Amino acid sequence: MELRRLIEGVEVKRIDGDTSKEVKGIAYHSKQIQEGFLFTALRGVEEDGRRFIGEAIKRGAEVIVLEETLMEGAGVPPYKKATENDIPNHVTMILVHNSRQALAKISSNFYGDPSSQVRLIGVTGTNGKTTTTYLLESIFKEAGCQVGVIGTINYRFGEKTIPALHTTPESLDLQKILWEMVLGGVSHVMMEVSSHGLDLDRAFGCQFDGAVFTNLTSEHLDYHKTLEHYFESKKKLFSDYLMNSRKGGRFAVINDDDPYGREMVKGLDLPILHYGMSPSCEITANQVVSSFEGLSCRIKTPKGDFPIHSKLIGSFNLYNILAAVAVGIGMDISLKTIRKGVEGLKGVSGRFERVQNKRNIHVIIDYAHTHDALERALQGLRGILEISPQNNGKMITVFGCGGDRDRTKRPLMGNVAGKYSDLAILTSDNPRTEDPLAILNEVEEGLKSLPLKKWDPKEMECWRTQKGYLKVSDRREAIRMAVRLAQPSDTVLIAGKGHEDYQIIGKKKFPFDDRVEVKKVLEEE
Repeated sequence: MELRRLIEGVEVKRIDGDTSKEVKGIAYHSKQIQEGFLFTALRGVEEDGRRFIGEAIKRGAEVIVLEETLMEGAGVPPYKKATENDIPNHVTMILVHNSRQALAKISSNFYGDPSSQVRLIGVTGTNGKTTTTYLLESIFKEAGCQVGVIGTINYRFGEKTIPALHTTPESLDLQKILWEMVLGGVSHVMMEVSSHGLDLDRAFGCQFDGAVFTNLTSEHLDYHKTLEHYFESKKKLFSDYLMNSRKGGRFAVINDDDPYGREMVKGLDLPILHYGMSPSCEITANQVVSSFEGLSCRIKTPKGDFPIHSKLIGSFNLYNILAAVAVGIGMDISLKTIRKGVEGLKGVSGRFERVQNKRNIHVIIDYAHTHDALERALQGLRGILEISPQNNGKMITVFGCGGDRDRTKRPLMGNVAGKYSDLAILTSDNPRTEDPLAILNEVEEGLKSLPLKKWDPKEMECWRTQKGYLKVSDRREAIRMAVRLAQPSDTVLIAGKGHEDYQIIGKKKFPFDDRVEVKKVLEEE
């Protein structure tokens, strides 16, 4: 594409060079540059893309895009000092106000503005994004639509599945995926929009039809620093992207039971659908029954009421169901189709996923890695146990906290696990570059305020007599211990990693899947 067309709509501050040249491709990673490419120098969390301008030019970049951040004092553009090599005359330099927004717009132009050619629904929130997109996928497939999904587990459409490196891909990758979906005949796309993706402008310029807010609790404060910044990042989906979308018939869906719900859409001049258990909600439910076989309830909507029997386990999933129902109504899907779509979803990988076994123990694998998500999961399981006399067993929870991530949630997760479990087993999640034992010690602080016994792994024959916890840093051994200690009717929740099939130790990934480890233990017995 001709460069001058490629940069249409970009907030350009200065251009040095020819804009009539043809650009053969785009990259934000210097090693992906080929002859005739455009290189966008992004300022990342750990690296500054300006450091790689020289390498990009050596590899054949003919256009360099970077932010106009002048060097302190002298007023010299940063690219003059970004590389030791002189910049050749044939290379066009484009200074922009925001390099991430520029990359997003350039990528959209390069791929023909693909988000305008599909119905695009964005889902944001701390918890529930993945399950909500799976429910929406099932509903819209039931409606006869060709559906694409972009989220934490993978990016998929038709017969194609792409592993997910980020919940929300970098803007160039996102626009390419959307373009491939358009070519593949996709008509509706459900996208998880993370706080990182929003703060880093990965979805900038996408034309949304609808946006969903699930909930907001403390998370990712290692990145956002404050809950206020985390909230403001989430709000961009509504105040910036949805509001500025060129689509007609746009709408928002919010969890009205969450204290941040109405704040999320404050000032939004678009139709808003409220879901939740509050009487004021348009989309709500009653007659709720939760069991290990799933959820049953009666859904109430402005278009009428209907019963639902879902295979999803845990009362918290009712909120995900209500969110999906609200989107279906916002998109004028019939109640009959919505019901069939919800009931047609058998489960979500690593989201309250049940591992079948012959020992009559309930083993649940879940992605819960925040104190709020863990509390919802444990409350959901406790709710099932309390209403089912035959499920009067003990509650065992295996969990950990990731290294190099938000440390404030560690004692909170420990407190929640200790509060709702008969036995909490603290173990490693993805320790990354931190000492696993140091992480466990921080988690343990949340347990010390509770009347719990700290068990020694050697004395576990008596654990059923008193609520308590123990620390087992090796995750494989922790899972093995939990499953072996469980007796018929007991429930084992293994939380934190869900669908992940790896463990990050140091800076390396090692094969590790909670589901596989559980099955190994069960097969040994």
